[in-house]
Amino acid sequence: MIEPWLALLALKMAIAAGIVVGCSVIAERSGPFLAAMIATLPISAGPVYVFLALEHDPAFIAASALAGMATNLANGGFLLAYVPLAQRFGLVVSLGAALLSWSAAILLFRASQAPFPVLLALTPPVFLLLNRLLGPYRQARPAVPPKRVWFAIPLRAAAVATLAGVASTVSAQVGPTWSGVMAGMPIVLSSLVVILQPRIGGPGSAAVIANSAIGFLGFGGALAVVHLAAPALGSWPALTLGLCVSIGWNLALMGLARRRAAP
Repeated sequence: MIEPWLALLALKMAIAAGIVVGCSVIAERSGPFLAAMIATLPISAGPVYVFLALEHDPAFIAASALAGMATNLANGGFLLAYVPLAQRFGLVVSLGAALLSWSAAILLFRASQAPFPVLLALTPPVFLLLNRLLGPYRQARPAVPPKRVWFAIPLRAAAVATLAGVASTVSAQVGPTWSGVMAGMPIVLSSLVVILQPRIGGPGSAAVIANSAIGFLGFGGALAVVHLAAPALGSWPALTLGLCVSIGWNLALMGLARRRAAP
C-alpha cells in the first residue's frame, strides 16, 4: 500500500510537470520573443511556491521570495554566459558555462546576504542592461523549422517534477532561504536549451534566452511583491498578487512589441 505522504508527493510532482510542459509546448510553437515571455512566467517556480505555502506559514514564504529575488538575479549570470558562448560552441560547453555562472552568482549573493532594498534596487538595472547587451542576439531565427524530438516532453516533465518534489520534501530541513533558491533554479531555461540547441543551433536557441532578460525583470518584481505582501496579507493573496504582476508585465511587453511591429 502506498504511503499517504508518498502519494501526495507524486501528485505534487505530476501537477508541476503538467503545468510546465503545457506552457513550454506553447512556447516552442512561437518565435523567440513569445517563447521567452512564456519561459519567464513562474511556470516552474509557481508550483513550488504553492506547495511550500501548503506546508509553511507566510513568514516562510516571504523569506523564500527574498531568496528567490537573489536567485532571479543569478539568472542574469546564466544569460550573460550562455548567449555569447552558444554562438560558437556546442551544448555542453555553453550550457555548462551558463550553469557555472549561475552557481557562482548564487554563492556570491548568499555570501553577501544582500537585504531586500539592495536586491530590489539591483533588479531593474541588471536586467535592463542585459537586455541592451544581448540585443544583437535576440533576432536570430532557425534556418529550418524545428521538429519535435521524442524526449522533449519527458525531459521537461522530469526536470520540473523533480524540482517540485525535492523542494517540497526538504524545505523543512533546508529552511526558507534554500527553498527559495531551489524554486528559482533555471530549470525551464536549461530544458529549453537542451531541447532547442541541438535542433535549431546555438544562435536560434540563444535568441530565446536573450529575449528572456526583460521578462526576468517582471519576475523579480513579482517576487518582491510576494515578499512584502505575505506577512501582511497571507501566503495565498501574496502569491496571487505576484502571479498577476508577472503575467501583467509580460502581457504589457507583448503588447508593446506588437505596437512596434505594426505598420
